[in-house]
Order: sequence, then C-alpha cells, then structure tokens
Amino acid sequence: MTPEQEQAIEEQMALLAESKIYAGEKEPETKNVEAKSEESENTEVANGLPAGPVGPVIGAPVSRNTWSTGLFSCLGSQDEFLSSDLEVCIVGTFAPGVLYGGNMQRMFPRSNSFSIGCLSYSSLYFLGTCLFNMNILAPCLSYPSRTALRRKFNLQGTGENLANTFGCCQGANDESHNERCESILDGAVHFLCHSCALCQESRELRRRLPHPGFNHPAYLPLAPPMEQRMGLPTV
Repeated sequence: MTPEQEQAIEEQMALLAESKIYAGEKEPETKNVEAKSEESENTEVANGLPAGPVGPVIGAPVSRNTWSTGLFSCLGSQDEFLSSDLEVCIVGTFAPGVLYGGNMQRMFPRSNSFSIGCLSYSSLYFLGTCLFNMNILAPCLSYPSRTALRRKFNLQGTGENLANTFGCCQGANDESHNERCESILDGAVHFLCHSCALCQESRELRRRLPHPGFNHPAYLPLAPPMEQRMGLPTV
C-alpha cells in the first residue's frame, strides 16, 4: 500500500469519526455546556426562582404617597410655599367656609364650585353654632372631601399613618375593609381637628394642583400680514 493510499484512508477515518460525533454518539464540549446551561435555567424556574432579572410583580400592593405636610403643621414645612401656608392658616382660622370653597374649586374646577362649597359650608357652620354653640354640622359636609383627596393622589390614610408610626391600627388584607375604616377615620379627623384638617388639605392641594384661574386657554399666535405694495400702472 502506497503512502498516498494510507493518507487517504486516514482522512476517510477522520471524516467518519466526525460524522459519528455529530450523529449523537459523542457530543462535543460546546454542546454539553449549552445543555448544562439550559438545564440549570429550567431547574431555577422549576424551583420557583426567576431565570432572568426580577420585574414588578403583578398584583403586588402599591405603596401610598405621604402627605406633604402634617396635620398639625400650621406653618407648613418652611419651604417655598411659606406665604401660601400662612394664608391658609389665617383663612382656615377666621373664614373656614372660604377655605373649604377654595379646596372644592381646586378639586372640581367648575364655574360655581367655589360658591356652592362656600355657601353650603357657611350655612351649616352658622346653623350648628346657633343650635349647638359649636361647629358640629359643617364637618359632616367637609369630611368626604378628605376621602376624595386621598383617593385622587393615593395618599396615606390616618390608620395607615398610625400603623407606620406607632405600629398600631394594623389593618387586614381586605382593601375594601381598610378603605371603609379610613373613611371613618377621615370623619373622626374632621370632627376632632376640623380646622387643622381643612388647612392640611388646602396645603396639599396648593402643592399639587394649580389654581383654576391660572389655566388660561391656549391660543395660536398669528404672524403679521406681509407688506403689500401697489405698483404703478403700465402704459
């Protein structure tokens, strides 16, 4: 057998070995590495661990926002709204009906929301003062606005705030039950600390919503007309 024939036989044997390897008789190392990685990913998923980056869980409870100022922060938080907070404190002390009407105007920017809120509150204020010698009827009208404000901006309720601060008033997992309890606590806050509650709501609204009077309708500026010239008639 000549050397050329021996070399040809060796090449055929090498090709036959490679064909057997890729036919499944012997897997290369790269395929083994890929198979092991896929198996580890499947094992992680099977064990309940995510194989990729962890994303937001659907249905997880959303954390609520905190109030910008506290209930008893009469002068606010000493920030750029200091002058506005002073105005809220004075108006809430001497003219709570006007403050309540302003809150309604910001939350429900209609043409007559201020007048309706102010007149309704003032009527109940004077009626309660005449009958019971105290402002006990107006909070019945004003406390739903605190609930509406909480829901509008996803703010913490009184019960949740007490739970986070002192570890008491821990609510159940039922969201509807917690919301009913928070609505009852909104009424309690308005009956026990009425002026402070109105002022806190007004400070929050002034930080989050502009006054409806500042929302001017958008206008489209028009370019001035081009200069026109009259030419002399040609003869």
